[in-house]
Amino acid sequence: MTSTNFEQSEATVSTNSEGPVSASELRRRVRAAEALKAKTREMAAANALTAREAAVKSAKVKEEADVTAREAAAVVLRLFDNDAELVSELLGVPAEELEREAKPVTAARAKEVIEELRARAERPRSTRPRRPRPDAAGAGFSASGAPASAVPTDDSRADAA
Repeated sequence: MTSTNFEQSEATVSTNSEGPVSASELRRRVRAAEALKAKTREMAAANALTAREAAVKSAKVKEEADVTAREAAAVVLRLFDNDAELVSELLGVPAEELEREAKPVTAARAKEVIEELRARAERPRSTRPRRPRPDAAGAGFSASGAPASAVPTDDSRADAA
């Protein structure tokens, strides 16, 4: 008998030192152990399913990001007349990598993306009305109680602009 078997049998004896266990108690314990195994299996299956769903979602997001990166590379090269060296210097990305990423993108798709960018650039930016900051609200008045002038009176600044 190994020491682990001995410890297990000793543990069984120590838990059973109360006397003989009835058949119904043994059946109850077996059912409880089986229920615990079943619950553990269910939790493991649910965990595996959740992990798999997360992996699928993550792969989808990665693929979308890869497509966006390839399209961006194609667009920037197209906008800079396919001067990969210049774009490489501007972005700090090797020219070979830019060209490799841009290659699978069709010229038509690059034109679509450029048009989308131009349309977005032409749209007026929505501006929300700004609320004055509490500390700035009191700064608009001079010590005499009259409002401070918001426009500089120095005409040399206007000429410089």
